[in-house]
Amino acid sequence: MTHPELEARGRAVLEDLLYMVLGTVGPDGRPWVSPVFFSADRGTDFYWVSSPEAQHSRNIAGCPDVSIVVFDSTVPIGGAQAVYLRARAAEVPDDELERCAPLFAARVPAVRDYGPDQLRPPAELRLYRATVSEHSVLVRGGDPDYGQGIDARVVVDLT
Repeated sequence: MTHPELEARGRAVLEDLLYMVLGTVGPDGRPWVSPVFFSADRGTDFYWVSSPEAQHSRNIAGCPDVSIVVFDSTVPIGGAQAVYLRARAAEVPDDELERCAPLFAARVPAVRDYGPDQLRPPAELRLYRATVSEHSVLVRGGDPDYGQGIDARVVVDLT
């Protein structure tokens, strides 16, 4: 079943917001979440830049399955919109940086160069990608069209 209105809401969240919360799992099985600035490509690939030494980067190296949520934390209670993602993440291979680095850099303010040469060794940062296997959107319990009394997630296609 398709939900064009919910899909439009989800796309708007991804276009309007700049940060996602990346959920990873450490080698001890404990969850770890990190806010990261992101850029999305067609709703299927999400890019961010990070140090390979960051806890979430080390977690991804050991367990590539991730969860992501994008939401606006500034809205009043009851006004939230959110997109939830299930994905597999990895560092973007060097041979794909020429194509992928501009996808990330296009959304970044011009405060730093994120070209391919700035994202490969020996540089301190790397480009990461999460490839999405499932998109869901938040449906508030009181939503006039889709609400069921409690908040829920509805699987949608945001590609």
